[in-house]
Formats: sequence, structure tokens, C-alpha cells
Amino acid sequence: MKRRLWLTTAAVAAAGGAGLAWWRSQPRGTPAPAALWALELERPQGGRLALATLRGQPLLLNFWATWCPPCVKEMPELDRFSRDFAARGGRVLGVAIDGPAPVREFLQQRPVGYDIALGGLAGTDLMRQLGNQAGVLPFTVLLDAAGHLHQSHAGETTREELLRWAESLG
Repeated sequence: MKRRLWLTTAAVAAAGGAGLAWWRSQPRGTPAPAALWALELERPQGGRLALATLRGQPLLLNFWATWCPPCVKEMPELDRFSRDFAARGGRVLGVAIDGPAPVREFLQQRPVGYDIALGGLAGTDLMRQLGNQAGVLPFTVLLDAAGHLHQSHAGETTREELLRWAESLG
């Protein structure tokens, strides 16, 4: 039983490492997948968000879930960063890879100041198209105003790291 757990853990780690290595090998400035701008995602509070409306400004996408401890832990950092980023003309969008009811309940208890959309299967597919082949959460991507991939990170981020990313946009 321990061996099976160890082998499963090793396989997941290897897949994650391979996905991260592939992503890091991609040239910066690669255009975001066209599927990103074609998406319309449900908002937890109702209505839909057309991602095409976010084009033309720096955009930080953070893929998360209510059941993911590192995702929940980094949310206050993202919230603080979102205010700094907005002052620079940027926008933060949290894409919940979770069901509508848990997200609504979670946000009632822990509201954030940045936009949240319900990703569902489209969000999972988009996350993989953006380089997260292993499906690791949280996963964060920074797009520049032209819609090109600038940075990405699988795992928990910090406000300081995100500020460095924003500064590197110029």
C-alpha cells in the first residue's frame, strides 16, 4: 500500500515537473490561446463574464478551488495585490475550478475585492492550455496588455512575487 502511494505521488510529481519544464521552455510573449478570449464564464453572484471584455489590459488569472488549502491561503495576498495592480491598470480574475454553490458559500464567508468567475470544465481546459498540464492548483498566469503570456506559477504565490511580475511588465 505504501509503495503504491509512493509511486502515485512520484508519478504526479513527475507529470507536474514535466508540465512546468514545458511551460518554462515556452518563449515569453507567446499569445494566450484564442479560447481564453472566447470564454464566457458564470459569475458566482449571477450573470456572465465575457473574457473578451478583459482584453487590452494586463490580466492576472488565478485558478483556484474552495477545497484547496494553498488556494485559500493565498487569497488575501491576491486581494491586496489586486488593489496595487488596479492602480497600474491591471485586473485580477480568480477562476474557480469548483461548483457554484461551494464558491458562493465560500465568498460569503471570505469576500475578495477582485473578480471571480466559475471555470468549470472550460476553466480546467484553459488552465491546461496555459501550461498547467498536471492540473496543479493554485495556478497563476500573468498576461500583458497585448494578451501575451508573461509569467506563470503552479502553487501558492505571494504579493511580493506578483508585484515583481507586475513591475517586469514595464
